Amino acid sequence: MSDVTSTVPVRRRPAVFALPLHNRFRGITVREGVLLRGPAGWGEFNPFRDYTDAEAAPWLAAAREASDDGWPEPLRDTVEVNTTVPVVTPERAHAMVAASGCRTAKVKVADPRSSLADDCRRVEAVRDALGPHGAIRVDANAAWDVDDAVAALRELDRAAQGLEYAEQPCPTVDELAAVRRRVAVRIAADESIRRAEDPLRVAVAGAADVAVLKVAPLGGVRRALDVAEACGLPCVVSSAVDSSVGLAAGLALAGALPTAEFACGLGTASLLTADVTSTPLSPVDGRLSVPRTAPEPDLITEHAADDDTTRWWHDRLDRVTALAGG
Repeated sequence: MSDVTSTVPVRRRPAVFALPLHNRFRGITVREGVLLRGPAGWGEFNPFRDYTDAEAAPWLAAAREASDDGWPEPLRDTVEVNTTVPVVTPERAHAMVAASGCRTAKVKVADPRSSLADDCRRVEAVRDALGPHGAIRVDANAAWDVDDAVAALRELDRAAQGLEYAEQPCPTVDELAAVRRRVAVRIAADESIRRAEDPLRVAVAGAADVAVLKVAPLGGVRRALDVAEACGLPCVVSSAVDSSVGLAAGLALAGALPTAEFACGLGTASLLTADVTSTPLSPVDGRLSVPRTAPEPDLITEHAADDDTTRWWHDRLDRVTALAGG
């Protein structure tokens, strides 16, 4: 029997990360995902665990676009971003906004842990931190029915001394359209675009004033640009609480949009206690540079997921890859 060591290369599985958050956000305390390496750089595959494999398929397409093809040339070098305020005390909200350097804040509302009165106090604290000229938007993550949304938005609009817009107050397109007819606050659609079989139905139904675009659920930067053009609405690019590898794709989209009317929701690196890179995409004076490729994830070893989590993500990646045709 030969004792010569085989020279056949061992196939390495993609790296899986686990990054704790400072505060519970969208029901999670740790953000997980897979990093893919290709000829164009790094891509991030991180659909939330409640997404089906079919819903996760566009996220894989977006990761492959980043790693295999790269992104279109940008039209601008930097983009303005908002700071995101999770469900925290008014004092904490004030401190977060004051430290962010941003002129726009998105405030999470309608969480089961928070009453409308709590939400209004948080919004009032954010207004105090921003001053009279800052912009405040709220995000209900589709928590209300039509009547509750109308009542809540009127209260929140008063607390904010004028909301810039309200993001996804209700689950369905028809409900968004009904709310939009009854309130003076502009309505932005998020889930109704990124989790919809037809992301353009929002515009056709007159259900929103603003389209919130996320690269991964729409299948990549180029696909998101097509949606932006077809829907004909002002667009805001937002993140899915990504690592800086995933944030880079959002910045690529924001940099390639024909117009940039609103601050983008890409200043979310601050929600994480750590990142996969030593050069995280953190705003300076409320702006982020548009990168040509994702940053090198040189800290992935320090933030690797445990064995059970890694196996879960590898199994998911295999299933979604097979579903997407290899």
